[in-house]
Amino acid sequence: MTDLEAALRGAVRGEVAFDVTSRALTTMDASNYRRVPLGVVAPRDADDVAAVLAVCREHAVPVVARGGGTSIAGQATGTGVVLDFTRHMNRLVSLDPAARTAVVQPGLVLDRLQEAVAPHGLRFGPDPSTHSRCTLGGMIGNNSCGSHSVAWGTTADSVDELTVLTARGRSLRLGQGWAGAPQGLRELVDGELARLRTGFPDLPRRISGYALDALLPERGADVARSFCGSEGTLGVLTEAVVRLVEAPRARALAVLGYADEAGAAEAAAGLLPLGPLTVEGMAVDLVPSTRGLPRGGAWLFVETGGDTEAEARARAEAVVRAADVVDALVVADPAGQRALWRVREDASGRATRMPGGSEAWPGWEDCAVPPARLGAYLRDFRGLLTAHGLRGTPYGHFGDGCIHVRIDFDLLTTAGVARFRRFSEELADVVVAHGGSLSGEHGDGQARAELLPRMYGEETVALFERAKAVWDPDDLLNPGMLVRPAPLDENLRFSVLTREPVDVAFGYPADGGDFSAAVRRCVGVAKCRTTSSAGSSVMCPSFRATGEEEHSTRGRARLLHEMLAGELVTDGWRSTEVRDALDLCLSCKGCRSDCPVEVDMATYKAEFLHHHYAGRRRPAAHYALGWLPVWLRWASHARLAPVVNALSAVGPLAAVAKRLGGIAGERDVPRLAGETFSRWWRGRPASTGGGDLVVLWPDTFTEHLSPSVGRAAVRVLEAAGLRVALPPTLAGGALADGRTRAATALLTARRGRVCCGLTYVSTGQLDRARAVLRRTLDLMAPVLETSAPVVVLEPSCAAALRTDLPELLHDDPRAARLAARVVTFAEALERHAPEWAPPALDVPAVGQTHCHQHAVLGDAADRRLREAAGLSGELSGGCCGLAGNFGFEAGHYEVSVACAEDQLLPALREAPQGSLLLADGYSCRTQLEQLAGARARHLAEALAEGLEGS
Repeated sequence: MTDLEAALRGAVRGEVAFDVTSRALTTMDASNYRRVPLGVVAPRDADDVAAVLAVCREHAVPVVARGGGTSIAGQATGTGVVLDFTRHMNRLVSLDPAARTAVVQPGLVLDRLQEAVAPHGLRFGPDPSTHSRCTLGGMIGNNSCGSHSVAWGTTADSVDELTVLTARGRSLRLGQGWAGAPQGLRELVDGELARLRTGFPDLPRRISGYALDALLPERGADVARSFCGSEGTLGVLTEAVVRLVEAPRARALAVLGYADEAGAAEAAAGLLPLGPLTVEGMAVDLVPSTRGLPRGGAWLFVETGGDTEAEARARAEAVVRAADVVDALVVADPAGQRALWRVREDASGRATRMPGGSEAWPGWEDCAVPPARLGAYLRDFRGLLTAHGLRGTPYGHFGDGCIHVRIDFDLLTTAGVARFRRFSEELADVVVAHGGSLSGEHGDGQARAELLPRMYGEETVALFERAKAVWDPDDLLNPGMLVRPAPLDENLRFSVLTREPVDVAFGYPADGGDFSAAVRRCVGVAKCRTTSSAGSSVMCPSFRATGEEEHSTRGRARLLHEMLAGELVTDGWRSTEVRDALDLCLSCKGCRSDCPVEVDMATYKAEFLHHHYAGRRRPAAHYALGWLPVWLRWASHARLAPVVNALSAVGPLAAVAKRLGGIAGERDVPRLAGETFSRWWRGRPASTGGGDLVVLWPDTFTEHLSPSVGRAAVRVLEAAGLRVALPPTLAGGALADGRTRAATALLTARRGRVCCGLTYVSTGQLDRARAVLRRTLDLMAPVLETSAPVVVLEPSCAAALRTDLPELLHDDPRAARLAARVVTFAEALERHAPEWAPPALDVPAVGQTHCHQHAVLGDAADRRLREAAGLSGELSGGCCGLAGNFGFEAGHYEVSVACAEDQLLPALREAPQGSLLLADGYSCRTQLEQLAGARARHLAEALAEGLEGS
C-alpha cells in the first residue's frame, strides 16, 4: 500500500480504491483521451471531500472530480486521484416546489431529479442527450445544455447557489453579489472590466474558457454562474441549489424535412420567434431507418408546448406553416414523440461509425456560432472536411447554432494524428471567423483548450490563468484543463494499443476482423449506465442490478481496452480483472442493439473466456452447463429421465450434484421430459399437408426439457397449412417431412443432432462450438439445397444461428446461408401462411420479450401475431436474469433475481386478472416458475391451446 493510499484510507470514510480494476475503469471518459489515475475515492460527504483534498495537497497529487464520466473533451480524466460522486453523494437533498428550487448533490443523475420534480409539474431545464446517466455535478462542471436550451438556456441559467471546496480546503457558498468569492477575485475583475466587457463573444452557446464576464457588476457579480463550466479546475462542488421551470402540460413535435442539412440549418434561426422548446437538426446519415420520418435528406425536430394537447399541436402546426419544407409531420402522441427523440439522442453514438463502417471520433463535437450564421458556417465546415479528406455528419442544436459532429480522424498513425492537429487548428480559425465558440456544450478539456488563444487572444487566456491561480494557487484541481493545457494530440487513448492483429476466434465482420477495433467501438457515452427500467431496453441488466461501473458494458469495454494496452492490465487474456468483470455479464446481447455503437459484449465475453481458459481447467459449470446438450442426449438414449428426475428430488443428493457441477444451490434442477420431442415426432401420424415446407429446429431445450413447445408448434404450423419437417440426423440424409416413414426413419439412423452451439459459445468453448456447428452444417446440407425456412422456437438458439454461426465459421459459406434461413415461429407463419388467421384468444398478455429476440431477431412479427390473436398489452423489456447458464451458475443467484425484479416480476405482479403469461425462452419460463411459481407459455403453446378450444 502506498503512502498516499494509506493516508486516504485513514482519513476518508468512503471507499478508497487503488486496485487495477478501479483505475482501469477511470482511465477514459467519452473523449479521445486517456490518463491513468493513481486511485479512485468515492466520498460519502463534504467532509470526505475535504479530507481527500488535504491528503492530496500534502502529497502534491492532483484531484479530478468525475460525474458520469461522459465528458467528450477529456476533462473527466486525470493522473491523480479521481473523485467518484455517483456512489454516495447522489441525493436530492430537498425540494421546494413553491420556490421552484431543489438542493442536489453532485452525483445525482439528471433523470432522478426530473422524476422527483415531475409530480409537481416542474423540471430542470437543461437536458443533455445523456440525461439518463449524466450527473448534476458534471453538468455544472461543463455548463451543459441539451436540446431545450432555446427555451431554458444552459445549466448556468438554472443555478442559484453552489457550495464548493477550494483546493486548500475552504468551503465557499457561491452566489450573486460576489457571494463566496475567494480572496483576490474581485480585485482581479475590477482591474479588467474593459476586457471582460468586450472580449467575450455574445452567443447563446459560449461555453469555452472561464465565464469571467458573469462577474461584471451589471451582470450581478454572479460567482456561482462564473463557476459553471470551469471543468473542476477552480473548486470541488459538494452541493447546489438549482432552479426549476414549469413543465408544459402537453407537447407536440413538428418534424420538418429539408433537402439537406444546409437548408435545415438556414431555416432554424427563423423559427425562434415562434417560441419553440427545441430546434434540433440531423441529417439522413445518422438515421438507421427513415421509416416514420417525413421525406427529406435532413430534419429539424421542433418541439412546442401548451396547456393542452390541442394548444401544443396548434403551435406545432404553426411552425409547419411558417417553414419552407419538403415535407412535415406533427406528432402529439407521447409514445410517438419518445420514439422520434430516441433517434436524435442515439445520434451521438451512431455518429462514431461512418456509413461505410469506418470509425469517427469526437474532438470537434460541439462548436457553436450565432444561429443566423449556422448555414454559412456549415458550408465552410464541409469545405474544410473535403480539403483534408475527412468525413463527418453534423447534427445537434441548430436553434442555438451548436453543431455536434464526429469525424473519421485517423488517430492510430503518426500521419493521421498530424492531420488531426492541422484540421483542429484550421477549424478553430473558421469558428472564430464566424463569431463562434470552440465549445458550445461539452467544454474545452484537452481537446480545445490549447486553441483558446485563437478565440480569446493571448491576454484573455492569461487572465484565465490568473483566475485559476486565485482559486487554486497550487494547481491541484484538474491540472492541464482550460489553462496551461496539454497539447490536443497528446494522451490519445489509442496510442497505447498494439498495431499487431489479435488472434481471435470470431470473425468480427463489422470491424474488419479486428478485435481491437471491436473494443474501440465503445466511445464512453454510457447509455449502458441507464438505471431506469422503463421501456423495452435490455442493456445492461447486471449494471442495473449492482450499480457498479465494472458491470456496465462501458466498464467491461474499458477493461478490455486496458488488457490490449498492457499497461495497467498486464497479463492479457489471463487477466483476472477482466474475467471478474465479465463474470456477471449475462450474455443477453442487449448491448448489440441498445448500445448506439452496437458493442457486442456477449461475443467479447465468449472470446475472452476462450483464450482465458485455453489449455487450463475450466469452472465446473462450464462442463455441467456448457456440455448440456451432450448430457441430455446421453440421458435420453439411456432412458434415464425418470431416474434423473427422482434423484434430483432428493435434497441431499441434489445439493451434492449442484455443488460438484458449479450450480447455484438456490436453484431447482429442471425436470427432464419423459418423452423427447423427437421421440414424439417419430410416433405421430404422417402429415398430409400440402403447403410450404418448413424445417423445425429441434433445439436442446425443446427436445429434452420443454417438448410441449415443439408439439404445439407442429400443431399450429400444420393448422396453417404448412408441411413440417425435421433436420436430417445423418450427413447426406433426407428431411423428416412427416409424409414418408422412410424419411422419418432417418431420425433413428444416427445419434447426430443439429445444434446451434449456444451453450458452448456462452461458456467460451469456441473450439467445441465450431466443431459442433460444422457437423450441423454437414447435417443441414439437404435443407440448404431447398428453399425451406428453418423455424427455431427458442430465441437464444435462433440468435446463435443468425449471429454466432456466421461469425464463428466466417470461412464457411454454408454458415451464412443457414443463418439467412433462420426464422422465428411468428415470422414463419407471417411469411409462409399469410392468409391464415390464428384463433381468437382475446385475453391480456403479460410476460417478457426474450432479450436475444429484442437484440438480434426483432419481434415485429410476434407483435402482429399476438394482435391478430387478440392478445392485448405490451410485453416487458429487460432480461429475465436466468439467461441460459448464467442464473444457474454458483454465485450468480442474487444478481439473477435482481435482474428479474427489474421488469419481469413487477410486470407479472401488476398484470390484470386472467392474463396469459407469455415467454418464448426456456430460461424465461424457468425463471418465472422458480421465482414466482407461475407457468408461462410459448406463443406456440398459447395458439395451440386456442386451436383445441375452438
